[in-house]
Amino acid sequence: MTELRNVEADLSRFRGRVLAASLVVLACFFLLSLRLAYLQVLRHDELSEQAENNRTAVVPIVPNRGLILDRNGIVLATNYSAYTLEITPSRLAASLDATIDALSAVVEIQPRDKRRFRKLLDETKGFESLPIRTKLTDEEVARFAAQRYRFPGVEIKARLFRNYPWGELASHVIGYIGRINQAEKKQMEEWEEEEQANYRGTEYIGKLGVEQSLERQLHGTTGVEQVETSAGGRAVRKLANTPATPGNTVMLSIDIKLQKLVEDLYGERRGALVALDPRTGEVLAFVSKPTFDPNLFVDGIDSENWQALNESIDKPLLNRALRGTYPPGSTYKPFMALGALTTGKRSATQVVMDSGTWTFGGHVFRSHGDHGLGPVDMYTSIVKSSNVYYYSLANEMGVDLMHDFMKPLGFGQLTGIDIQGEVRGVLPSQEWKRNYYRRPEQKKWYAGETISLGIGQGYNSFTMLQLAQATATLAAGGVKHKPRLVIATQDPMTRVREIVPAEPGEDLGYKPEHVAVVRKAMVGVTQGGTGTRVFAGAGYLSGGKTGTAQAVTIGQKEKYNAAKLEEHQRDHSLYIAFAPADDPQIALAAVVENAGFGAAAAAPIARRVFDYWLMGLYPSEEDLAAVRKGQAGAPLGKPRLAAEAAWPPQGAGPALVPPPGAAALAAAVSAASAAPDAAIVPTASTVPVATPRRPD
Repeated sequence: MTELRNVEADLSRFRGRVLAASLVVLACFFLLSLRLAYLQVLRHDELSEQAENNRTAVVPIVPNRGLILDRNGIVLATNYSAYTLEITPSRLAASLDATIDALSAVVEIQPRDKRRFRKLLDETKGFESLPIRTKLTDEEVARFAAQRYRFPGVEIKARLFRNYPWGELASHVIGYIGRINQAEKKQMEEWEEEEQANYRGTEYIGKLGVEQSLERQLHGTTGVEQVETSAGGRAVRKLANTPATPGNTVMLSIDIKLQKLVEDLYGERRGALVALDPRTGEVLAFVSKPTFDPNLFVDGIDSENWQALNESIDKPLLNRALRGTYPPGSTYKPFMALGALTTGKRSATQVVMDSGTWTFGGHVFRSHGDHGLGPVDMYTSIVKSSNVYYYSLANEMGVDLMHDFMKPLGFGQLTGIDIQGEVRGVLPSQEWKRNYYRRPEQKKWYAGETISLGIGQGYNSFTMLQLAQATATLAAGGVKHKPRLVIATQDPMTRVREIVPAEPGEDLGYKPEHVAVVRKAMVGVTQGGTGTRVFAGAGYLSGGKTGTAQAVTIGQKEKYNAAKLEEHQRDHSLYIAFAPADDPQIALAAVVENAGFGAAAAAPIARRVFDYWLMGLYPSEEDLAAVRKGQAGAPLGKPRLAAEAAWPPQGAGPALVPPPGAAALAAAVSAASAAPDAAIVPTASTVPVATPRRPD
């Protein structure tokens, strides 16, 4: 029998289902509307910014690093653009080794490139882009571009590179830049946010010398470029651009031609020379030998070159002018004499009998091969370099009085020069020894230790910068100036230049008549003393003092014999000087390591520096060769005019065109210098015994 359907009941159920479905649909639309309102109204600004960021990318524009010039506008550090082949390890499709092997078939990659890349990889994170080859030729760029599809994670980039056109010349003072390492990145995290932002996109930073100390000036301001990107992240078009601002041009006080001359005079020998203007503290030459090529560090130095530099017995990476410390030897005597006059311990006319030896506490302190000079006053003690005179003077003054007098002159103190890394050296005192040594018996000061201090031996250990500053202070009549390298900066965009004024000098309060006695004796050194042969025929009058400093201690009963010692154990040759004698314009301190007597090696270099600076003369090739061998006194051959000396240096690269405004900047600095007041912006129980061999 057929069952009849209840139509009304079916319709009622259908309507209920439709109503329930409608309510669900309405609820969904309501929720969608709420979500839409939440997204479009409440989170509109945030999501709009995210959408814009997905559509666009902000790329930092690294600024051109500022130039470094010498006092005459010669370019010492500049930039150039070149292509690099870079790998981002995290984006590679194949293994790193396989990728590098495949790349080697397209672009030449040498073993040193691979070693440098591995070193950079160890220092950075895998997602960073690292160069495997730098300075690609146009042909190499074209070859890689044609096969780029084979190498995901590898790309060609155009980068700016730092260039030091004169290579090793003045490398310690100029410094170099290198990739920012992890330790430096950690330090940068402590910077203010604005300062950190300025280094986004930057991979290099100053590491040494002026490049490090003037980093803020030289870096410039990072720019930004906003570009529209496709879904794959490919740039489509530029939307906005804020250009980068190049770093400031920095002008140094050094004369690079004088610097080149001094480095040539040293040749293969080790040592340091600092020349200052005693009127302002400007550094005219800042030499440390041997040098190194800063260009090796720009791309990341390879392990072979690093090992050669780092393990060399000559220590080419050591800035000897700033960080090398030496006993001053007899160059200390003029300051001891001034100390005696100032403290009233001796008068200029007081006579001491120099019999060749001086005995204290059973120790015999020898002088000039045990041959005495007879009766000696203060003038003769400096001119003839009497040791006995200063042994007895040191005993009379005592270590603490010597310390208190020498400290204001800058011995054992930081000079405050405007580059980093300076060391203090040692100006001994009883307090210094108590703090320096650990064992009680080492802390005690023995009276015999004082004696050798009088002739610049014992614990005395100073830098050539400190010795040059003290000499300049003496030349300036007792007015001490802080040494400085930076004399001007210039904005590369506006050409606005700013002369960096010299700080006012500090008058140490010496009596003019006391300074005159010492300066007169130093002039006597060049006229009838230990420096006479070197300064014969000079067209100016200069003052100076030779010095010979022990590199190793010689026993009391032993005599010095250079032939029996290793080269690195032989005496150092030192010389301090100023010129002209009546109105000093230049003062210097020089040391030639393990070169013997002061008059044989260091003094001849000083003579050529003065000839260049005061007379405009450049040594002959014959004379240069003789000075390098320590076989010269007065200049040999016919000197050349400094203006006619070959420049640029042979093998240093092409001559650089001075940047716009360099000549005007140099002229402004010269004018400001001419008118400096113008309104322009051992164990404790062992007594260190000096054993000189002859007048030094």
